[in-house]
Amino acid sequence: MRSIILLTGILLLLSCKEDSGHDDFNAIEELHKIEANLDSMHLAAAQADYEKYFSFFSSNAAFIGTDATENWQLDSFKTWAKPYFDKGKAWSFKSLQKTIYFSNDKSIAWFDELLDTRMKLCRGSGVFQKEDNSWKLKHYVLSMTIPNDSVQAVIKIKTPIEDSIIRTFGKQ
Repeated sequence: MRSIILLTGILLLLSCKEDSGHDDFNAIEELHKIEANLDSMHLAAAQADYEKYFSFFSSNAAFIGTDATENWQLDSFKTWAKPYFDKGKAWSFKSLQKTIYFSNDKSIAWFDELLDTRMKLCRGSGVFQKEDNSWKLKHYVLSMTIPNDSVQAVIKIKTPIEDSIIRTFGKQ
């Protein structure tokens, strides 16, 4: 009787196992892959390795820079960035902290990272998509952080420049 109860308990536990359909998905391993991609991408920029840097991007990726006018599809971003890489050093971002999340179907990951840059602290955020068993960057946003106590001073600096951009969008 005891063995029947034990066997029934084991079968009950096994039947309650959630079937995600992703038995081969190892979250820790995939997190490490994405972290490594981000770190390698940043290193490639610091070393001005144009081909390696852009190998992390999907063919239809977008890059959003810190300036309001910097909203590039991949080809335009590559054209803009090429002269910097050709000079031997593009930019140097060191990731201080990363947070990564996965979609329910495990094919998309989004992240944010705190970066040490020549602009001081910045945020990088974006989306990776699994393509042919590797993670490719689909969308990246770089933004500068502004201490709350300094927001008014920054607004004063930005206003004359960005008012004209706002007017341009208002005409559309």
